[in-house]
Parts: sequence; C-alpha cells; structure tokens
Amino acid sequence: MMGRKFESWDCINSFKCCGNLSPQPHYPSMTTYPKGMSPEGSEAKAVLSVMGMTCAACAGSVEKSIKRLPGILEAAVDVLNDKAQVLYYPSMVNVERICEAIEDAGFEAKLIEEESNDEHPFEICRIHIRGMTCTSCSSTLESALQSLRGVHNAQVALATEEAEIHYDPNIVTYDQLKEAIEDTGFESILISTGEHISKIHLKVDGIKNEQSISAIQKSLQSLPGVVNIDTYIDINKISIAYKPYMTGPRTFIQVIESAGSGCFKAEIFPAEEGGRETHRKQEIKQYFKFFIWSLVFTIPVFLTSMVLMYVPGIKHVLDIKVVNMLKVGQLLRWELATPVQFIIGRRFYIGSYRSLRKGSANMDVLIALGTNAAYLYSVYVVARAAFSRDFKGNDFFETSSMLISFILLGKYLEVLAKGKTSQAIAKLIDLTPDTAILLNQDGEEQIDSRLVQKNDVIKVVPGAKVASDGIVIWGQSHVNESMITGEARPVAKRKGDMVIGGTVNQNGVLHVKVTRVGSESALSQIVRLVESAQMAKAPVQKLADHISKYFVPLVIVLSFSTWIAWYLAGKLHAYPKSWIPSSMNSFELALQFGISVMVIACPCALGLATPTAVMVGTGVGATQGVLIKGGQALESAHKVNCIVFDKTGTLTIGKPVIVTTKLFKNMSVQDFYELVAAAEVNSEHPIARAIVEHAKKIITEDEQNHTWPEVRDFVSISGHGVKAIVQNKEILAGNKKLMMDHNIAISVDAEEVLAEAERLAQTGILVSLDGEIAGVLAVSDPLKPDAKEVISILKSMKIKSIMVTGDNWGTANSIARQAGIETVMAEAQPHTKATQVKDLQNSGYTVAMVGDGINDSPALVSADVGMAIGAGTDIAIEAADIVLMRSNLEDIVIAIDLAKKTFNRIRLNYIWALGYNLLSIPIAAGILYPSTRFRLPPWIAGAAMAASSISVVCSSLLLKNYKRPNKLNKLDLNAIKIE
Repeated sequence: MMGRKFESWDCINSFKCCGNLSPQPHYPSMTTYPKGMSPEGSEAKAVLSVMGMTCAACAGSVEKSIKRLPGILEAAVDVLNDKAQVLYYPSMVNVERICEAIEDAGFEAKLIEEESNDEHPFEICRIHIRGMTCTSCSSTLESALQSLRGVHNAQVALATEEAEIHYDPNIVTYDQLKEAIEDTGFESILISTGEHISKIHLKVDGIKNEQSISAIQKSLQSLPGVVNIDTYIDINKISIAYKPYMTGPRTFIQVIESAGSGCFKAEIFPAEEGGRETHRKQEIKQYFKFFIWSLVFTIPVFLTSMVLMYVPGIKHVLDIKVVNMLKVGQLLRWELATPVQFIIGRRFYIGSYRSLRKGSANMDVLIALGTNAAYLYSVYVVARAAFSRDFKGNDFFETSSMLISFILLGKYLEVLAKGKTSQAIAKLIDLTPDTAILLNQDGEEQIDSRLVQKNDVIKVVPGAKVASDGIVIWGQSHVNESMITGEARPVAKRKGDMVIGGTVNQNGVLHVKVTRVGSESALSQIVRLVESAQMAKAPVQKLADHISKYFVPLVIVLSFSTWIAWYLAGKLHAYPKSWIPSSMNSFELALQFGISVMVIACPCALGLATPTAVMVGTGVGATQGVLIKGGQALESAHKVNCIVFDKTGTLTIGKPVIVTTKLFKNMSVQDFYELVAAAEVNSEHPIARAIVEHAKKIITEDEQNHTWPEVRDFVSISGHGVKAIVQNKEILAGNKKLMMDHNIAISVDAEEVLAEAERLAQTGILVSLDGEIAGVLAVSDPLKPDAKEVISILKSMKIKSIMVTGDNWGTANSIARQAGIETVMAEAQPHTKATQVKDLQNSGYTVAMVGDGINDSPALVSADVGMAIGAGTDIAIEAADIVLMRSNLEDIVIAIDLAKKTFNRIRLNYIWALGYNLLSIPIAAGILYPSTRFRLPPWIAGAAMAASSISVVCSSLLLKNYKRPNKLNKLDLNAIKIE
C-alpha cells in the first residue's frame, strides 16, 4: 500500500497524474466527438494556477468543472503545486471561460507562464493572527497578502484566527509575509511551514560561544532530512525542522552530544512554545484584564452621572463649581473616562487606523467613531462650562466609557465561546501520550513520546495509549479506537495488524514497530484534515463576505443620517419639546441616536455565522468517525437525494473468502493455487487478496514466508481481472467478459458452476491456463448486517439508493435483493461508474457516491459528494469529500443528517444575524421613540451589539449536543469477523 502511495505522489509531482494529455477523452463528463468530426483548428495547451485546493477531492472538483466545458480535450490537475494543465480547442473555448468554470466551482484561477518545470514548488505556511474582529478584517488581510509578489494564494479564517498562505519561497519570505500582516494592523505568530515537516525544540547545555553553536549546526545539517535549524543562544535552545520519515529527535540528541566530545547535553525543551490553545488563553486573559481595568474607571463614572446625583449630600459635593460653570462631577468624570478612552480603548484606534489606511472599514472604525463622538462632545461641554458663566450642558462620559467596557466584555465572552468551537482539535492533539516504552538491545527504556522515531519498536502495556502508528510484531490484545474512528467496540489486534497512535490498549501487551511519526501519523493527518475543513469557506459564506464589504460604510452613512435627521427635526420644531429628556437638549438627543445606530450594527455576527457552525459541525463529525472536508462538502451533502453504492467492501463485509473450488484440468489443487496466487499477489483487489490467503492455507502452514513463482508480463485489467505469465503458462483470472475478450471458450460445466455461485450471491472467478478454462472459484462476500436497515432508513428520508458494481449480474442482483435496493448496474468498469453518476446528475439528482476510495475514485470525484467508507488510516489521500472511518453503513446516515443539521444552523445564524441588524438599527435610530418614548442609549446599544456575536457563536455551539438519528439506535449492529 505504501509503495502505491509513493507511486501516486511521484505521478503527481511529475505532473502526469492523468497519464498523457492525449486527445482521446476518458472522463464521462467531457465532450466526445465522432471519428473525423473534431472542431476546426489545432488544439492549445494552457497551464493555470488554481488556488484553494486542499485535497484530492478539490482537484477532482476542478477537473470535473473543466472537463464539462465543450472543446476540452484533456485536463490534469496537480493538487500539490496548485496547477492545472488543460488541452483544448481555442475555436470552442478560451482560457477566460476555463478560469470562469474553475471559479464557479469555488476556486480561484489565473493563467500563468509556461514555466511549468519550476523545481521549487510553492510552500504552505499557517499563521495565527491576533486582533481580527469581523469579516472585513479577514478580507483586508487576504487582499494585503495576495498583493505580495510571490504569494500564490492566501486564505484567512476569522473563526479559527488563522491564515493559510501558498507562496514561492524564492520570491517572498516568511518575514515579508509577517511584515505585511503587521502593517495591516494585526499580530502574527507562525504555526507551521510546509507539509510533512515536523519541528522539535531541544535544550542544549554546555554552549559557551558561537563556535559551539557552529559545531552543533554543522553536525545537524549533515543529517539527511534536516530542513532548517534555528538557534537561541540566550536560552540554550535549538529548534530543528525535519522530515520525520528520514530522521528524528533521538538522532539529533546523539549527534549534538557527540559533536562536543561529551561537552553538550541535549533534551526536549521543557516549555514548548506556540500552539493554538496557548494563544487563545493569552487572548482570553488579555481581554479579561482590559475589561476589569475598564470597570475600575467606568463604575465611578456611571455612579457619579446616574446614581450619586440623586443622593442629597453627595449631589451637593458633585455640583460644587470649580471654574465658572465647570462642576466637580464633570471634572471627575472627565479624568476617569480619559484612560478608558485612550489607554484601554487604544486597540480600537490602532485597528481602525490600520484598516482605513488599507482602504477598508471594520468594526473598530464603528467603535472608534461612536465613542469619540460621545467623548469629544463631552470634552466640548466641559470646555464651554469652564469658559462660560451661563452655559448649561450635559456630558456623556459615561456613554463612551460604558460603551468600551461592554464591548470588551462582549469580546471576552466571544473569544471564550470561539475557543470552545475548536475543542475537537484540542482533544485530538491531547490523545498523544506523554511517554513511550522503547525496546532496544539494552532492554526497556521509558522515553518522551516526542522522541519516538520511524522503525522503533515500542512496548504498549494494558491501559496505555499507543505512542505512534505502527504494526504489531508480537502479542495480541484489544484496542479501543473510538477516539480516532468513532468505533465503540474494541478492535482485536495480533501480529501483522496496524495500530493507530493515540488509541488505548486494553487487555494484552503489544510490541509495535513504528511506521509513521510526526506529521505523517494518522492523528496528525486527521488534525490537519479537520483544520483544513475549518479553514475552508462554504459557498454560502460568499453572501456574508459580499455584505461585509459595504456594511460598515453603510452603517456610518445611516448613523450620520440619523443624527442629522433628528437634529434638523429638533431645530425645525418637528416634534414637541416634551420629547427631549430634561437632562439634554435636541442636539444631544440627536447625537445619542446617531451613536446608538453606529455601535449596535455589527458585521461580526454575520461573519461568524458560517465558520463557527462549520467548525463545530466538522469537530462533532470527527468525534463520530465522520470526517467532513469543509463547508463545500456540508453544503452539498445536505441536498443529497440519491446515493450510489459500490458493492464490495461497502454493502458487503469487504473480506471475501473462497468457498468453492472446481477444477476442470488434471492437476492438483496445490499446483493450481500456486499458479493463480502467483498471478493475483500483484493485485490489490479484495478478491485477489482472498485468493492469495486461501492459497497460503492450502499450500503451506508458513503463511508469512512463502515465495511465489516468478511472474512476467503482469497486467491488471480494470473491472475484469488479471493476466500474467507464470512458469511459462499464460494465466487469466477474472470474469466471463475477460475470457470472451481473449476468445476463450467457457464449457457447459463451468457455466453451471458460475450459475450456481450467482444463485447463492457468490462471485464466480474463471481461471484459464494457456487458453483453456482450468477451474472456477466461488467467492463469498456476505452483506453487512446493517445494510438492509440503512437502505430502509435512507428510503424513509426520500433518498434513492442504487448499486453499481463490477461484479456479475447474478451476484449483483442477489446482493441488491438482500439489501432492498431496486436499481442495479453490474459489470461496470470504474469509468462507467462515473458515467452512471453523471447520468443521474443530468436527471436532476444530487448524487453521493459511497465507495472504498481506490477503484471508485472516478465516481467519487464525479459525484456531488464522494464518501470513502472504511478508510482506516489512509484518510488524508482519499479522493472524497467525506471520509467515513468505520465500515458501518450507518455513518452515511449520520453524515447526511449532520450536514443537514449544520446547514440548518448556518441558515438560522444568518436569519438571526441579518434579522438582528435589520430590527435593531431602526430601533436604535429612534423609530419607536415618537409612539413609546423608548430609545436605546449608546451603552445599551453597545451591549446589544456584543450580544449579537455571542448569540451566533452560542447558537453554533449547540451543535455540540448533536445526537445521531433515533432510527439508528434501533439497529443491532453486530461486528462480523472473518478469520
């Protein structure tokens, strides 16, 4: 499996992932032309930059969008380098139309130079950004980053407060990216750079001077796999970025300690820096501190202006005149409000200045304008009172200081709530144990789990967590994998079985050979997948992004319009004087209405409506063993009304066993299986594996070390079988179509065995030797116990179920009858499965394809939603939108139900956020005042604005209470084990 994976990566890196760009289309949605009827003119080739792709499913969506256009000959999408190579007829389609099609699919596209042989691919870095308040901030950041030369794409997520940047390191550096972010007014902290690169921090004692550092660096740089070394001589710290599949931290420690002839001592640095949760906690502490300090000054301001004025003795003291008409109370409020306005509220000035400097306006602009209007008018009142003997005016220092205090309280509560949306990732990261037991020549040694390297052998005792992914080489036990796969039942493990890092060993001792560490591990891949999903924007979020561009300028216009309207109405006596409160005049009343409008309208709630729901939804899905790759998958999944199922491994158990062997040649069963297994051992098909395992049991007791005869000219014929030459005999093993294509006659006896197998829902495999049928194998792969009930539940949800399989019609119909599926397509090759999906889409269905993610990849990519079932630990390389980590079909129902509930929550958030602003702005503007004398003072408007954001986040957090559909609780899901 690993070999095949690296082959696929090499294929992608060489930019020939679709074979060669020949004019013969192989994709079902591409335009095909009858022979001799191609469009006029020669074909052209374009290389496009495609931004926004995060996985194979994205690449599939791009490829699908391009190939649906008329005039497209071929398209190959390179997801690693964010490129697409397209061969097309210019007379029928142009580059602009191709880019438009890609953008319609949710990605960004532009034509790039023909220099597609660049040996330096784009790098990816993720940066934590502090100080964002609304979608206007994230949009400004994206624009600033994408304007840099060398930046391929920048994606900024408000909810996660992170940016993912694809850039050319030869043109732009991380320091320049950081500078661009900080110039925009935000603080940046690097999270990670590149893919499959780990970082370790070591504390090195014994460093005395620059020569010591130089000696250590030279020793480390000589190691293969070391990418970068950073030294911090003042704290004796060395940070090493490395490729975990080539080297590891124990090697670094050995090299460092040997470099100084025993002078240096290295160990894991005790206080690891960075991390999402660390920054989140710092931000929470910071907002809490600001809020407490603002209260210290604001409470006296509030008391002196609204409470103590009614206490006779204190009122007399506050009314003492200092200079002319300036009173003690006014002077005291001025002194107390000023630190709140300019020191505690400094962040709003900085944020609004940097936002306006970049030509945009965010929430900070509204807050700065609103509080300054109240504060500066109050300063004007104080100044007039100090220089006049008859001026009487009221200050609004309590308005500005209380407004800032409530906004800080709202931000504190919002950050607190937003932190809970990313708890799923924090819980996943915490699964890794602190220590591991390393087995070496000297016996056992307990080490820090971060020191585990590839090919280490570790001991896992009962009750302990597995430190890293690996293969069991000794012992047997049961392992609880629910924290990774969502599977509640413990899974039996014995020699040769895979274990996943972070899972819990239950009742036996296991010796595990480590195969994956660091960023390669299944846990890291899941974390990265969930993080990518939370970074990705759902198409529905485009509405919020579009609104936010115009929201703040519109609110400012409305605010000034409100103030002018009320001010002119007062001057022209359009309303009676009794409407004006005794403590103010018409100008002050108008000013209060204007400020209230400015601060109650908040774009934050709108910007948080989608990403917070997607974050919680994907996090909940991960705990259920359902990995949803972002908002696009959620939005498509909730519309699904037709599901296409693969048979083997999806509807059936996926572990076929040979139940009957019928020979038609005079040869022993051992000799027969020796030849057949030698041919099939090169195939990864489940039936091929079943034949090989059965052959091992017949031929030898030593299943592990048996050597099969040499094979020449092996060919895997997709959807039909295999062909090879073994011991100078030409062997074909497969279905009837394979035999007919090679003009091999099928005897009456063989036909009868095939018919009997099909009647029993078994798959018949024909084997020919040198052009003659030598035998028939009957393979049984039983239906999963929950298949019939799940199909019934999907039917009750008005979702049509179809089975498409490469198996014969007899077996397919028999399995379909057992499952309750009415529509069947058998003997289908991978590309015809994709054609079937396309036909269903043309009929108006929103189609989900459920398969194993290998042979079904064309159909998974063609479908509106691809679901890979039983993906195990290879979740990061699946060409699917949703990865179902267990083999239970009930997860399909959970995935669709969770998608519907998440999308309904997004809709509710939008209705609430838009409705809140549409209702609150008129109320703040005083629409109810003429009839009810009800108005919203600015400080209450500020509290209402903060409440809108908090309410949206809390609404999304309610998704954490998600329960799987009640219908599934009635299923009796018994695990089936094939020994």
